[in-house]
Amino acid sequence: MSQMSADKPFDNVVEEDAALEKMGYQAELKRSFNLLSMIGFCFSIVTCWSALSGVLIIGAESGGPPVMVWSWLGVCAFSLAVAYSMAEMCSAYPVAGGQYSWAAILAPRKWARGFSYVCGWFMLTGILAMGAVNNFITAEFILGVAVLNNPDYVITRWQTTLVAYGVAFVGLGFNVFLPQLLHKVSRFFLIWNICSFVIIIVTILACNDHKQSASFVFKDFQNFTGFGTAYTAILGLLQTAFGMCCYDAPSHMTEEIVNARKEAPRAIVLSVWIGAATGFVFLIAACFCIGSIEGVAGSATGVPILQIFYDSTGSVAGSSCLTVLLIVIDIGCANALTAEGGRAVYAFARDNGLPFSKVWSKVDAKKQIPVFAILLTVLVQIALNSIYFGTVTGFNTVVSIATEGFYVSYAMPLLVRVLSRLSGKETPLEGPWSLGRWSLLVNIIGLLYLLFTSITFNFPTVNPVDSENMNYTSAAIGVIMLIAIITWVTTGRKNFAGPPGAVIEGRSQHDSEEVSTVGHHTKEME
Repeated sequence: MSQMSADKPFDNVVEEDAALEKMGYQAELKRSFNLLSMIGFCFSIVTCWSALSGVLIIGAESGGPPVMVWSWLGVCAFSLAVAYSMAEMCSAYPVAGGQYSWAAILAPRKWARGFSYVCGWFMLTGILAMGAVNNFITAEFILGVAVLNNPDYVITRWQTTLVAYGVAFVGLGFNVFLPQLLHKVSRFFLIWNICSFVIIIVTILACNDHKQSASFVFKDFQNFTGFGTAYTAILGLLQTAFGMCCYDAPSHMTEEIVNARKEAPRAIVLSVWIGAATGFVFLIAACFCIGSIEGVAGSATGVPILQIFYDSTGSVAGSSCLTVLLIVIDIGCANALTAEGGRAVYAFARDNGLPFSKVWSKVDAKKQIPVFAILLTVLVQIALNSIYFGTVTGFNTVVSIATEGFYVSYAMPLLVRVLSRLSGKETPLEGPWSLGRWSLLVNIIGLLYLLFTSITFNFPTVNPVDSENMNYTSAAIGVIMLIAIITWVTTGRKNFAGPPGAVIEGRSQHDSEEVSTVGHHTKEME
């Protein structure tokens, strides 16, 4: 019996690798993740409650605690519709390309290549920009602790940027030199995340003796934006939406998951459920313990949640320790985002979606990781962090396009999925994870939510609007589209063929063989 149990994971690996080859790719990455380690990996990135701590004050000023708390329930419900829809697609097509691969397979063959290509660019934008955002947030937490312990210390932008670089290099170092520990470390961060959540919630609720009223948390509308009530409520909803994204991570790690067709979809959905529960409890606890919104927003530490910790405990040491728990979580997030970004770059390059694709798609034969793709991921993160040297407004735009990139890339495969089903030209999803008769309804609900958020993420957040507080997301998205068009005209139109398993018009047999060969040549690195 024990021998049969030992053989089962090996059989699953062989079966998954064979399925991957049927889709046109050679298995090059080591399958070391199981369900628990992948949930840990995904939740390290999603980690809704700690992500919400970074945008807490924005939501507090845009409708206040009632909007944050109640909109969180709505955001989570709609996000679950998206997550279940993505899980269904991931189960049928478990490839590292994720969204852009599904878009190519499900879209009408005439425009599948171009549609998939644009989706790939939005996907990469979201993942790489979110990595830069996380580096920045971690740097703010570290320097915030320094200010709390040394009130005379003044944070400068160049210091924040350099610390963000350091966080990026930590993720790079681990992913390049200790990749064999990634699945084990993911389990550790899952335990650390949940334990930190419990410690922080219990501590601030137990120590805070001047809590806000239930009316303040659940009823009293706060508006510091200068806009009307309805518009402000939408802004508050969008800030909570920032806390619930990135749950596509398992789809980019499918080629490293044992029994990926079953476990990757489960990891996607369970990470959202865990994030929804922890995020809801955290929001309520933080809103009860918040002091004056103006005081927290103007904290000398520059970190609103750190000020809440201090106001609740009255202890510099205690507040510092609670913040260190978050810093460790964010370092784990940096590590996971670097790994996810490296796999996404590798997958897109494997399909000739990037300039110099043969370089970025190489896999180290010994470590079984895409080293150059990981290096490019960190290089882009550092470049985005460098924007903070010159302009605060410019980097705030990076925060916006990170979320926008994810949501648009989620919406594109869902859009073609819904249209194909309504037109009767559906590409069947033959995976073990199926929504059955509820599939179309869940897909439509998820798509409408993604379209709504993708549009409203471009709205200004403060009135009156000027050059300093303007939301430049639409301009940044325009730049991304311009880059995508230029690369499509110069290299993509000739070389990008999409997933080899997709039936795409405009791709010759030679193109398909060329793309498949990209996956075979990458074992040159020794």
